Amino acid sequence: MKRETQNILLILLGGALLKITINGDYLRYVKPAQQPWIIAGGAVMVALGAVAIVRDLLAARAAAVVSGDVHAHDHNTRSAWLLMVPVLAVFLVAPPALGADSVTRTEARAPQSASASNAAAFPPLPAGDVVPLEVNEFVSRAGWDSSGSLTGRTVRLSGFVVHNEGNTMLARMVIGCCAADAFPITVRLVGEGVSGFGNDTWLEVTGTVVPGTAVRENSYMPDLTLTSLRQVPAPKDPYEY
Repeated sequence: MKRETQNILLILLGGALLKITINGDYLRYVKPAQQPWIIAGGAVMVALGAVAIVRDLLAARAAAVVSGDVHAHDHNTRSAWLLMVPVLAVFLVAPPALGADSVTRTEARAPQSASASNAAAFPPLPAGDVVPLEVNEFVSRAGWDSSGSLTGRTVRLSGFVVHNEGNTMLARMVIGCCAADAFPITVRLVGEGVSGFGNDTWLEVTGTVVPGTAVRENSYMPDLTLTSLRQVPAPKDPYEY
């Protein structure tokens, strides 16, 4: 690969990092805490590519003046621009966040913070008719909270729809650092109307847990008896942590 192509690729890749950071698309791939590092990495790549291009242009101009042929450099670089097409595609079209397909291909498991040793460590839920919870916390309490803090309480959850093996689930992907280490957390929805929403549709639901349904045999997926549901826009940050 010619130096000119390498430098342009470096600028485009750095520009892509800056673009997804500015418009928020980086949240499809990493935790919010990684934003400063992505900005710094993209800026460094753009700066290095720009400096290298300027240096090469000055060197080529000096060589052309010495040889008496100011066009000698142009002929050799035209075909290299064809290699920019795949990189431009990545720059212009950002891949989507992980969704229903990732859930069906990856076995759901218990939240990493949950274990038998901290089964009694869950604080009581706050007062109120409806308690908003992350899906991660809801699954943890359903599987490990021996005090039964969820029993009889109405909770509000949000996530995307996954249809699999006759079940309709509400799911979230949990990440530790980035999308590469993501794993799904799922809740089986029990009630009318859930089958009418397609995969990856984001819903806000309220309901009550069916006690004893989050067990090892079903990968700790509790049942939620619905009292209401509505479609909502996908959040800018689709993951839980």
